[in-house]
Parts: sequence; structure tokens; C-alpha cells
Amino acid sequence: MRRSDREITDFADIADVLYRSDTIRLGLHDEPYPYIVPLSFGMETAGGRITLYIHGSTVGLKHDLIARDNRVCVEADIFHGYAEVPASVTTEYESVIGYGTAVLVTGDDAAHGLDLLLTHCGFDGFEYDGAVLDHTSVYKIELESVTGKRRAV
Repeated sequence: MRRSDREITDFADIADVLYRSDTIRLGLHDEPYPYIVPLSFGMETAGGRITLYIHGSTVGLKHDLIARDNRVCVEADIFHGYAEVPASVTTEYESVIGYGTAVLVTGDDAAHGLDLLLTHCGFDGFEYDGAVLDHTSVYKIELESVTGKRRAV
């Protein structure tokens, strides 16, 4: 990272930025350009690793691209505002970028992922009809590497 003075190095701080983010942007391999889509997500941490869960339809571009190449990049950020500094204006922010693989999960794993997603979106304990999993794809993304960055004035 070019600006090591802005790097977030503590795992708990990186996870906290993700917990406080509403949306991740999922980067997928496509031709002739990458494909990026904003998504709601759920997450959990264990053993110094971050696992994200996303969901969507069982058909569509995101589903097709993951089936072709499940290596993904995720980005999340929190914008805190603009700040004036001597002779300049800057942005105050926190951000996380991670790399991993997206794996389609089913059954109890899919239900667990959907529960985490609902909790992250503010609906902890929401009871949904289990039949929703018949027409919903749930993907688990285990981040293999993750970095964080922040700028505070």
C-alpha cells in the first residue's frame, strides 16, 4: 500500500469497517470489461478470517460469471465527508478490499448465510419462508486476503 500511514493493520478494525458498511461491491471477471455489482451482504469472522455471504437469483449475469470463474474481489467503504486541509480538500473515509472465491452453498449453509445477511441488514431473527431458498442462490465468499485503509482529518 502506497500510503502505509493510512493502512488499517488490525484485523478487528478491518472487520469493524465491514460490519459498519451497508454494501459491498463485488468484482467479477467478464469480457471485455470487469463486472462490478453492489450487494447487501452478511458476514462472520472466525480464526482471523472473514467470510461474506451474498444472495441473488438463480439466473442472471452475476450467477453466470461466478459459474465461469469464481475468483472475486470485494470492496466496501464508508464515506464520512469532505474536509478542508491547508490549500486542499480531501475525503474522510474507511475502506476494505478483499480477494477470495465465491462458492454456491445450499441447505443449512444457505440458510445460515441468509440469516447473517438479514442480521447485517437490521433484521436479526426475521422469520422467512424456507421455500425462498428454492429460488435464491446464496454464495459464501471466504476472503483469502484483505486490506483496509482510512483517512481522518
